[in-house]
Amino acid sequence: MTSPDLPAELKAALDGKLRGFSRNEAAGRAASISQVYRSGGGSTTIRSETDALAYALARMPATYAAVIASLNALIEIRPDFTPSSLLDIGAGPGTATWGAAEAFPSLKDFTLLDANDALRTLALDLARDSTRLRGIAYERGEARAALAKADTADLVVASYMIGELGEAEQRALAELLWQKTHDTLLVVEPGTPAGYARMIALRAHLIALGGHVAAPCPHDDKCPLQAPDWCHFTQRLQRSRAHKQVKGAELPYEDEKFAYVALTRAPVDDRRFSRVLAQPIISKIEITAKLCTPEGLSFTKVPRRAKADYARARRWRWGDPVREES
Repeated sequence: MTSPDLPAELKAALDGKLRGFSRNEAAGRAASISQVYRSGGGSTTIRSETDALAYALARMPATYAAVIASLNALIEIRPDFTPSSLLDIGAGPGTATWGAAEAFPSLKDFTLLDANDALRTLALDLARDSTRLRGIAYERGEARAALAKADTADLVVASYMIGELGEAEQRALAELLWQKTHDTLLVVEPGTPAGYARMIALRAHLIALGGHVAAPCPHDDKCPLQAPDWCHFTQRLQRSRAHKQVKGAELPYEDEKFAYVALTRAPVDDRRFSRVLAQPIISKIEITAKLCTPEGLSFTKVPRRAKADYARARRWRWGDPVREES
């Protein structure tokens, strides 16, 4: 499994950009940008080098961790997937590209698309001395227009960007994303009810167009969860000193909540698994686990007296695939 922490090359590049940079100014800009993002303003508020770096310091670690967790889940289900080309839509500072490069050593061609000049400049600066991301192509343009001109790729990623679009635009973009997907499409969104709703709408639309879910769902059927419940996961990441300063945080870690879906062109061969949808409850008598199974939602109870099953269930974590025993 790939670590959810930023890779050493990226940390070094960020540290280099921080020399002579005011952490207090970055914290102020990060707070302002976050407020605009929460109100649906998107990346339009990021206009300068300071804005871009403040955003990267505040959001890059958590976004990276969520993307890596999603890619790790995909690899668990499709361990033989070896993409050679990546298309990163709404790439921002290149977070998902760094994650994909770490998760898939097979990747050789990296194409990034984003309309924000400040984020594009930062992404190219961060990748300049990377041994993995040499020669990346970063195209400027609005998502749909730039995507229409792009070549297909084995792996297409859209992370934390669909929520910036209106409902009609989301549907049109989903179709374009699928057209550019040669093998697998990964979409990652915030783990909120609204993020989940966008994910479910996209999932249903692309299944209707012939897509197959590889993760997190063990089926292509309608999501069995009912409101106010929603499907989301969490990834813990360690905060650096700079990250804590910019976020105004004291805890040495952060838990990023996210929702995701990975869709493939071909059906997934092995569907003999379920997905843990919440951290299991462990008692002296039994373990209770909320599972999404190929047959639907299940609240599974594993009694302590079933020693082997109980021992296995104790290792289950939120987001894990649970394989059927042969």
